[in-house]
Amino acid sequence: MAKGRNQHSAQLKAKVALEAVKGQKTTSQLSSEYQIHPTVINRWKKQLLESLPEVFQQGKKSPQTAEETLIGALYQE
Repeated sequence: MAKGRNQHSAQLKAKVALEAVKGQKTTSQLSSEYQIHPTVINRWKKQLLESLPEVFQQGKKSPQTAEETLIGALYQE
């Protein structure tokens, strides 16, 4: 019988991806340690690096949100 796909928690993904970004261990070492394929680790690392700018933009309103606020104010008048 074939083994199903593993579903890893977001915490584990973040931990492994962060370790990969730090570069203290190779992807192969992380793969052996966590029993996760190196391609998966590299994908998580890429996702982490691509999503980092969004972390620092959370405090700012997006243009769409500002537009929605303006429309709401105009309807109230």
